[in-house]
Amino acid sequence: MLLTVKFPHEHFNKAVKDGTIGPKIRSILEDIKPEAVYFTEQNGRRGAILIIDMEDPSKIPSFAEPWFLAFNAEVEFRVVMTPEDLEKAGLEELGKKWS
Repeated sequence: MLLTVKFPHEHFNKAVKDGTIGPKIRSILEDIKPEAVYFTEQNGRRGAILIIDMEDPSKIPSFAEPWFLAFNAEVEFRVVMTPEDLEKAGLEELGKKWS
């Protein structure tokens, strides 16, 4: 899964100014254990893109709530595939069936 996080300026700025930003982010990342994390700008706001392994949709709150509660952030989940996953998708058969 691709997890994107968008941080509101006010909450993030406050954590930067009071020195809690590092411990908060570190704690969340240690808890959710993403496969990869990239911090970036998203539409003029601070953001993060995480690659996570979520096999059970009931785990959505455990990935989203830390960001909601710590930063009042916006969180989006997207299903993504590796090239190997795409090879297993059966596109050729689907093309034959639906053409």
